[in-house]
Amino acid sequence: MEKPGFSTYFQGSTQVWVSLILLSLFSLLPVYSGGGALSYFAYVVLSWGLAFVIHRAPYRFFGSLAGILMFITLGLLVFTLAQGRTIGGANASRWINIFGISFQTSAMANVVLIMYVARQLAKRKEEWTFWQSFRKVLWAIFLTVGLILPANFSTAALIFINASIVLALGGYPFRYLLGLAGLGSALLAVFIAAVLLAPDLMPNRVQTWKSRIETFTQGGSEDDNYQTTLAQTAIAEGQIFGQGPGGGLHKHFLPQSNSDFVYALIVEEYGLIGGTVILAMYVWLLFSVIRVAKRSKDLFGKLLSLGIGFSIVLQAFINMAVATGLLPVTGQTLPLISAGGTSLLITSLAMAMIIAVSRGKGDNEQVDPELADALANDWNEQSPIPKA
Repeated sequence: MEKPGFSTYFQGSTQVWVSLILLSLFSLLPVYSGGGALSYFAYVVLSWGLAFVIHRAPYRFFGSLAGILMFITLGLLVFTLAQGRTIGGANASRWINIFGISFQTSAMANVVLIMYVARQLAKRKEEWTFWQSFRKVLWAIFLTVGLILPANFSTAALIFINASIVLALGGYPFRYLLGLAGLGSALLAVFIAAVLLAPDLMPNRVQTWKSRIETFTQGGSEDDNYQTTLAQTAIAEGQIFGQGPGGGLHKHFLPQSNSDFVYALIVEEYGLIGGTVILAMYVWLLFSVIRVAKRSKDLFGKLLSLGIGFSIVLQAFINMAVATGLLPVTGQTLPLISAGGTSLLITSLAMAMIIAVSRGKGDNEQVDPELADALANDWNEQSPIPKA
């Protein structure tokens, strides 16, 4: 009798499982080095347990929950924004505290919105007009982004991009995507104008965005460039092999060294080699997700896995670009590696959904197999994603 192995209990894509386990395990080193507590290990173990439970579910189960989760998430976003919390004089309206646990509702909103958009596109039986698509799916995108924008511009923009990518991959007409971008830009302009005319409603928000962009494009004072200068200096100090685990000095001076700027800490302590390995792991994760999507038999599975996978990898690339000075400061963390227990749990849950798709179990929903195969084949022929 053959002994049970890894694949017996951890089913689905081995590549995605390995990415989840290695990246979250590696997070213990920079998080602890940057001042994180060893108790963070409990979150890592808990994230694996959560992923194990979620990956066993039929993935169409997520689609059936998308609608109700969308409304719950919007309610949480409204509650979060209404708190108007400040921490040290800074806007902290992106956080919510439930039963003593603080987390960013925007992280949950990103995953739920991808689920909802993928589900609505998979249910589509005929071509939509632009206004029909607004009633079906765009309303959720605009409400989600609009509720996050006042407290966190970069996250709102990233969520808008993620949802647009899912729309594009789902066959949403290009002319409608242009209309979506135009409408979004117009609403953003109205929002900025309103804030400028009534600055007391949201003190310093637009000024903060403007300052970050001007500092990035035109340079600024030493105080304005403090974080980016320290991050780039830390990266330069890492050279090829790094200063060794715990050997970095800039973690004592660099704000958010174990979260927003954790990549700078990684390169300082593990060198160019360590930084390249981390970058390669996210690229590997991206190609693993593409392989999962290609093998999925229905449109929902394809869009769900690609939407979540792209959002994780895109956020990682943005975080690394900020640390290296290629983008202005955004506040985006490095998925699975930056400190943040609830963020780790949500990202692990999202990756477990990808693994569930790779298992190919969608048995809880009756679908015409011929229609499902036709949709999948049509998507494979028209998709811009290369075959893996």
